[in-house]
Amino acid sequence: MYEGRSLALFFRFAVPQMIGLLFNSVYTIVDGVFIGHRLGREARAAAAVAVPLIEILISVAIAAGAGAGVLIAARLGAGDGSGARRLFNTAAWMLGAAGLLVCALGNLFLEPLARLLGASEEVLAPACAYLWFIVTFAPFQLFSFLLGGMARNDGRPRLAMTAMILGAGSNILLDYVFMYPLNLGIRGAAMATALGPIFSVLILLPHFLGRRGELYFAPCPLRRRWLADAGGILVCGVPSFVMEFSIGIVTFLYNFAIARWGYGELGLAAYLVIGYLMLIILTLFLGMAEGLQPVFSRFMATGERERGLAMRRFSTGAFLGVGLVSCLLVFTCSRWFFLAFAPEDPELIAFAVDRAAPYFCGFFLTGFNILMISFWQATQETGRALAVSLLRSVILPPALLLILPPLLGREALWVCQSAADALTALFVIFFLVFSRLS
Repeated sequence: MYEGRSLALFFRFAVPQMIGLLFNSVYTIVDGVFIGHRLGREARAAAAVAVPLIEILISVAIAAGAGAGVLIAARLGAGDGSGARRLFNTAAWMLGAAGLLVCALGNLFLEPLARLLGASEEVLAPACAYLWFIVTFAPFQLFSFLLGGMARNDGRPRLAMTAMILGAGSNILLDYVFMYPLNLGIRGAAMATALGPIFSVLILLPHFLGRRGELYFAPCPLRRRWLADAGGILVCGVPSFVMEFSIGIVTFLYNFAIARWGYGELGLAAYLVIGYLMLIILTLFLGMAEGLQPVFSRFMATGERERGLAMRRFSTGAFLGVGLVSCLLVFTCSRWFFLAFAPEDPELIAFAVDRAAPYFCGFFLTGFNILMISFWQATQETGRALAVSLLRSVILPPALLLILPPLLGREALWVCQSAADALTALFVIFFLVFSRLS
C-alpha cells in the first residue's frame, strides 16, 4: 500500500481525501442555499446559530482522529499491531464519551445553549428545533470523521472517500426531500444534517467490525496506559484542532473588523459569500494534507526518512500548483460563483469580486503552510506544527487586522489573511533553512 513513487502515493492517499472533503464542503454551501431559498432569512439565522457548535464537534473529531492517526501509523510502521488497535479503541471511547456528553447536556440545556450561541428571541424557537437534532446525533457526527481517518491509516483511503461522498450526497438529497415534498421546514433541514453522518458511519463500520484490516474494535479497559494513550492523542491532535477551529475564529475577527470600519451589511454579506469560496479552497488543502498524514507517519516509523522528505518535496510542488490555479480561478471567475448566492444583487456581486482579489492574493501559500503543519504533526514534531498553526490563524490575523487598516486605510483589512499566510510561509522557510544549516 505504501510502495511506489511519490506521484502514485499522492493520488492514492491525498486525492481521495481531498475529493471527500470537497463534497462535504459543497454540501454545507448547498444546505445554506436550500435554507435561504426555501425557508427565508429567519430560518437561515436559526441554522447559523448551530454553526459554531457543529464547527466545535468537527474540530474535536478531526483532532482526535489526527492525533490517533499519527500514533497509530507509527505503531503500524513499527509492526506493533496490538498497540495500534489499543490506540484506535482509546480514540473511539474518547469520542463516544464526548458525543454522549454533548447529547445529554445539550438536551438538558437546549434553550440556554441556543441563547449562548447567539439566538435572539425572534429565532429562539427554530434555533432550538435545529439544535435538538445536532446535539442528539452528535455521536454520529464525531464518529464519521474518526472512522474516516482510521480507515485511511488502515490503508483504505478510497473507503473513507466513499463514506464522506455518500454522507454528503445523502444530506443534499434529504435537504430537498424534507424541505420541498415533505415541507418539514427548519426541522427537515436539521434532520438532513443529522442523518448524513449516520450513512457515513454505516459505510465505514463493516471494515472495523469485520476485522478487515489491522484496526478493529476490542475491549479497552480503563488503566493507566489508557489515560497515557488518551493524553498522547490529545497532544498530537492539538495542531489539527487549532487549524480547523481557527476558521471560525478568523471569521469572527473579520466580521468584527468589517463592522468596525463601516462596511455595514454590504460588507458582511460580501464576506459571507467570500467565506464560502474560502471554505472550498481550504478544503482542497486540508483534504490533501489529511490524506498524506498516514504516508508521512509510516515513512518516519519505518526509518524511510529520505522517502518521507521526497514525498514532502513532491507535495510542496503539488500544493503550490493547486494554490496558484485556485488563485487564478478566483481572479477570473469568482463573479460566477458569487452569482449563485445573490443573482439579483449586482451591488453585492461587484463588491465581493473587488475584495476577493486582495483577500485571496496570498492563498497559494496557504497550502504550503497547511502541508508543513501536517508533515510536522505526522512526524510527531508537534511543537513546530502547533507554532505554524497558531501563527497563521490565531496570532497574525488579529494582529494584522489591528495594525494595517489604521496605517493603510480600511481597504487593507481585505489583505490581512493573505498577508498572515505569507508571513507564516516566510517563517516556515526560515526554519527549514536554519534546520538544514544547523
